[in-house]
Amino acid sequence: MRALLPLAAAVLVAACSQNAEPSSDQADTSPPPAPRPEMSDEQRAAVLATLPAPYNEGDLENGRRVFARCRSCHTLAEGGGNMTGPNLWGVFGRRAGSVEGFRYSEAVENAGFTWDAEHLDGWLAAPRDFLPGNRMAFAGIPEETDRRDLIAYLKVETGYAPE
Repeated sequence: MRALLPLAAAVLVAACSQNAEPSSDQADTSPPPAPRPEMSDEQRAAVLATLPAPYNEGDLENGRRVFARCRSCHTLAEGGGNMTGPNLWGVFGRRAGSVEGFRYSEAVENAGFTWDAEHLDGWLAAPRDFLPGNRMAFAGIPEETDRRDLIAYLKVETGYAPE
């Protein structure tokens, strides 16, 4: 162990003396952005109140519970990773099939629409009927109120900004 100390010290000194600027062919190794601070219940309620009807009447707690069905495949956090499904941060206003690094079905890649509440409502009701040929293995959420609450929850939790 003692024999390794001089070697470790030499490596550390050599590393510290290297140019701190990465060359253009090196990958960006900067840390990811700091996570967004957790919103308080009051902040969530304030965002909810800004949503267009009927989502401003959504029950965020029910939306969170309904999202539990989605959590095994999707993440919500800004900068969150893709899982079986793509990360949903910024989903509203994003072109369908456009999350960097996620492998979509041909049906989703060629869908030709931008995600908004209406498209998401149709998708959540019956994904296979809404966009035949997609690979989402989820039967859907038949209850209209649950879809409304889930969409409200997603708008609050995924960085939605009204137009």
